[in-house]
Amino acid sequence: MTVPTTEPILVQPASSGLNRRLISIDALRGLTIAFMIMVNNNASEKAWPFMQHADWNGMTPTDLVFPTFLFLVGAAIVFAFEARLAKGATRAQLAVQTVRRAIILIAFGFIVNNFGSFLFHHPHIAPETWRYYGVLPRIGVCYLIASLLYLWDRRWQTKAAIIAFCLVAYYILMRFVPVPGLGMPGTDIPFLDKDANLVAWLDRQIFAASHLYEKTRDPEGLLSTLPAIGTALLGLLAGMWLRSKHTLQGKAAGLAGGAATLIAIGGVWAYWFPLNKKLWTSSYTLVAAGISTALLALFFWTIEVKGWRGKWTWPLLVLGSNSIAAYMISELLGTFLDLFPINYNGHPIGPLGWLYANTYAHIPNPGLASFCYSFTYMAICFLPIWVMYRNKIFLKV
Repeated sequence: MTVPTTEPILVQPASSGLNRRLISIDALRGLTIAFMIMVNNNASEKAWPFMQHADWNGMTPTDLVFPTFLFLVGAAIVFAFEARLAKGATRAQLAVQTVRRAIILIAFGFIVNNFGSFLFHHPHIAPETWRYYGVLPRIGVCYLIASLLYLWDRRWQTKAAIIAFCLVAYYILMRFVPVPGLGMPGTDIPFLDKDANLVAWLDRQIFAASHLYEKTRDPEGLLSTLPAIGTALLGLLAGMWLRSKHTLQGKAAGLAGGAATLIAIGGVWAYWFPLNKKLWTSSYTLVAAGISTALLALFFWTIEVKGWRGKWTWPLLVLGSNSIAAYMISELLGTFLDLFPINYNGHPIGPLGWLYANTYAHIPNPGLASFCYSFTYMAICFLPIWVMYRNKIFLKV
């Protein structure tokens, strides 16, 4: 079975009663994964600001990549499950498949996180350095919970109530629960201090510093998964809306209205609970989901309503139809190539470092140099995905 984020997606327009491929979600997923590959491979700390994450509070376009991907995972659940239910699958069968997929996604994440350790420390792999949190594990957990909730109850009201609970409960925990040994946020310690916050404290109780991405904290930590579930459920609501019996124009308008509402609520909440991607704050969840919804509305209106599709959508569909494979290739390729160092000025460096030093490093503008390298790396990763697409090969779990 195909990874949930790469399922063929169908929509049933009320006006025609015909089933046809809804490619706007696939295309937006492709754009998201392309940008994700680029921002994860800047090659320089002097990359343009929009190609870097915010240091702490605040938001850049880069901070929208992961939540948009997770939002689209939620949207795809609706179409994938309804298609299987229509073919006679039972909810119990889908639940078992969902658990299996989530476990495999988490396992993929473990491989991605620790690939370098496996390559360069073999046969004495150092388990004390293994990282268990990460992008794919968070996707796996959020996919599992959102999927089971949808199988349990397909009413939008229950999803909205759970989203509200996740976001409000997370705010209460972060704002009004003392951090053991440190004190009350906003009184004894700064609110949302980088290390003196409940998310970081809890992760340090679970794992030693060597297991955490930033040693004192992890951007995909345990407690911050709670609002991330809200992101996936907001995508689920968007998918339910797109599968409704409204006209295509009505669906696009509804997405636009929902986007404005989410951004407004999140923007107001940010005065008390700042936007913060590394903590996945509740305000960040709403604003990021609002922007994801706006992008989906734009793609849906452009592709599904206006029918403007063609060569510009092709590369996006190639990446979007095999997004997990594209992400894994992008994360593993650089580490693998480091096994084949090249001599440069008397020192061995990896092929990608050699490429940058001999080409893009000579571009006077360091931001442009970093961007060109990032785009090249994304294009290199695109090639095997294109070959897979041409041969109808999709990553299976």
